[in-house]
Amino acid sequence: MTWNLPNILTVLRLAAAPGVAIMFLYFARPWADWFALVLFVSAAITDWFDGYLARAWKQESRFGAMLDPIADKAMVVIALTVITGFQGMNPWILLPATVILFREVFVSGLREFLGAQAGTLKVTKLAKWKTTAQMVSIAVLFATGVFQHEFLDRVQGMDAAAIGAVLDGEVEDAVGLSFYFHAEALTWWIGTILLWIAAALTALTGWDYFSKALPFLRDAPRGRT
Repeated sequence: MTWNLPNILTVLRLAAAPGVAIMFLYFARPWADWFALVLFVSAAITDWFDGYLARAWKQESRFGAMLDPIADKAMVVIALTVITGFQGMNPWILLPATVILFREVFVSGLREFLGAQAGTLKVTKLAKWKTTAQMVSIAVLFATGVFQHEFLDRVQGMDAAAIGAVLDGEVEDAVGLSFYFHAEALTWWIGTILLWIAAALTALTGWDYFSKALPFLRDAPRGRT
């Protein structure tokens, strides 16, 4: 194992994956949402940098090639688990998240089964777009949690009529309720749409990998007796 900068960034990204969930164990919301968002975005940025630096500096290694997809999958799986939980098992989130999680487990199992032939399942450009869509959608949905709890913090002690009056413009919005209310709704819709797009790309790449692996899954014909 070579401890160059690209590999260090990959290891840090892998360590950040459980850190996203841990934020919600030790911090109250919205601070947990803020920390998880910053940690996730920072880790996602390293996903581009470590690959770029490894190629530019000619520091590509077997260790990095092995760990990079594991770090990506760990980030996505853990982040989606957290988001599904704090979204209250919303079917608009749960369904695409299930497709993504199923595909990641399926392809990982497929690679393990193929062993030496796993090289046939090379990462495609579509798979890279899939990963980008996953990362962006998850980051936007973490932002939804930030805006939601910033809004809830500001309406403590207010009844529904008072909140409605502020949102309708009848009362001065001194604490930015309207901004956080609309920001929550906007990021939820954008994040959800992007998550469905990511799920569609995930399913397509999963089918592509399965099609490429199919010749290796067929049993050899039995000889005549």
